[in-house]
Amino acid sequence: MRLSHQYRLRPTVQQQAQMEQWLELLRRQYNYRLAERFNWWEQNRCSVNACPLICHLPELKDRPSYYSQSTDLPNSKTLFPEYKQVYAQVLQDCVKRVEKTYDRWVKGDSTGKRSGKPRFKGKGRYRSFTFPQMKPDCITGKFIKLPKIGNVKLILHRPLPNGFKIKTATITRKTDGWYLSLSLEDTSVPIITPDAPTLDNTIGIDLGLKSFLVTSAGESVEIPQYYRKAEKQLKRLQRQLSKKKKGSKRRAKAVKRLAKAHLKVANQRKDFHYKTANHLLTQGHVAHEDLNIKGLAKSRLAKSVNDAGWGQFLQILSFKAAKAGLMTIPVNPNGTTQQCSNCGETVPKTIADRWHSCPHCGLELDRDHNAAINIKQRAVGHPVQALGGDRVVEPEKREAYTVS
Repeated sequence: MRLSHQYRLRPTVQQQAQMEQWLELLRRQYNYRLAERFNWWEQNRCSVNACPLICHLPELKDRPSYYSQSTDLPNSKTLFPEYKQVYAQVLQDCVKRVEKTYDRWVKGDSTGKRSGKPRFKGKGRYRSFTFPQMKPDCITGKFIKLPKIGNVKLILHRPLPNGFKIKTATITRKTDGWYLSLSLEDTSVPIITPDAPTLDNTIGIDLGLKSFLVTSAGESVEIPQYYRKAEKQLKRLQRQLSKKKKGSKRRAKAVKRLAKAHLKVANQRKDFHYKTANHLLTQGHVAHEDLNIKGLAKSRLAKSVNDAGWGQFLQILSFKAAKAGLMTIPVNPNGTTQQCSNCGETVPKTIADRWHSCPHCGLELDRDHNAAINIKQRAVGHPVQALGGDRVVEPEKREAYTVS
């Protein structure tokens, strides 16, 4: 089993200066290695499939890879002696990051989905570095020993779980200070095989903007709207920032104040997501709609969708479920609101209609509650029995309905 714990660091002034210098050197190294790959790409991709006997094409170079670029790191240390201060494995991890982001653009991830073209890191945009290997006894009391940095004070607000070993350590610079993320592993923990979802051990949730979610049991979780509540303060801080002279110390302070306000909103939202996910998983497997969140975030509801943070919530829910030996089950969202959860008939509704009233079976309940029940039934493959028991609507057929 693999876990991740995050702690706050209290480095000294000298240690902060050293880590800031590391981040700047790693940023330059990242841009240089990325530029090498871009240059190779431009020189070697060509649509011309033939050339005359006499041509003046440049000599083709070998394709840059993680091994070739990491082997070239000693040359960087020779040309720029300041790189000798950076731990060797941290530099190698920087090259690995370049390869990962470049391959996701050219080849795509494991599902074949490609990311956008990588961008060069501007000043201050490289915010973390990773130690790929850490000693088991690196944490002693309230300090952690980092290679070439020394003992850094650590706020150990929760102890490390017994039996887990530290695999990697990532130092991250945020607006309000420095943080340490530890990747922990325990190979003795068996992989839990979740039970098959049934009507008894599964709940369905319908995500929305009026309420954050409504469960198939009728429980409603109100949406906190942290960004909208802080919008007035954020606008005021943004106006103050726009009046400051570029490059001045007052502008830098204004940037920090605005960044802290945004960070507080993000932390409040993440805390709400974790607490909500923990509450849901106490009831069993969780079924949810397989929403196109990126598409919704580009619509006129973009501010509300981003403020709710559905994508982050579903990601946290998936991680917490795997840790608890449970499942999150995405289902087709088409028709979940329009169909009756009791008889399976289609009951057309507009966005303004917030109540489900079925003229076929007489079911009366909130439309989001009705949708959550439909989501649960699709997740467990439970057919909807019609009145009289002489007709069955299979979930596969119901998924073909569209929202009207």
